[in-house]
Amino acid sequence: MSYKTLEIEHREGVDWLWLNRPDALNAITTEMVSELRDYFDGLMENARTRVVILGGRGPAFCAGLDIKSAQDPEIPKPFGQGMGFQGYLAEVYIKMRRCPQPIIAMVQGPACGGGFAFALAADIRVAAENVKMNAAFIKLGLSACDMGTSYFLPRLVGTSIAAELMLTGRFIEADRALQTNLVSKVVPEDELSAAAEDFARDLLAASPMGLRLTKEGLNVAVDSASLEAAMAVENRNQLLCSRTEDALEGMTAFIEKRPPQYTGR
Repeated sequence: MSYKTLEIEHREGVDWLWLNRPDALNAITTEMVSELRDYFDGLMENARTRVVILGGRGPAFCAGLDIKSAQDPEIPKPFGQGMGFQGYLAEVYIKMRRCPQPIIAMVQGPACGGGFAFALAADIRVAAENVKMNAAFIKLGLSACDMGTSYFLPRLVGTSIAAELMLTGRFIEADRALQTNLVSKVVPEDELSAAAEDFARDLLAASPMGLRLTKEGLNVAVDSASLEAAMAVENRNQLLCSRTEDALEGMTAFIEKRPPQYTGR
């Protein structure tokens, strides 16, 4: 599919996925949602892409919903499983969590509403010094419980800070985002890509199956009902990994004190 609102560049196992509406601060439109849904669906059967780095072109990561576009009667409204645009967009965040590739979000400038949720749905977040993130929904007469924010945010920063941010719609900026573990690293904006690439390099050092099953296992464990339930998934994943050629190569390389050469088998 040829995308109009996204730009994708593949480099050595990494997809660099850019929201590409810089003149509109990468605000979310129905067209962008359709393209994101298509892209993340394609990742499910994509062995070539092992890591995704998500960023926004221009001065903003994503300013949230393009309200003018959303109110345009000329733009067809999606069915969204009976929920219209609400359900149509919400599926993007589920697809981000469901895809086997870890996602690194590079967040600069405004990341508001649905754009904030894009960052929250990623696995690792790297922020520029000028970042400003907020649950903007509540500023528009809506609930701040939207697009997975009520699920992701308290798991990242705890319920007290999540309540503060969601009930007030206040911005959280770089220093506090780092202090509250909302982001893993803060760097000058011109070093954002290099910082994300550094994380991607470490991810690519893992075996393909080990990386995929770690993302899957972590997501399951966050919602696990008990230690035993989490360990059941861990045991299953470890057995699957241990039977691969890559596991043998990893152990052999460790003994021989050399970098492993994984093949994905």
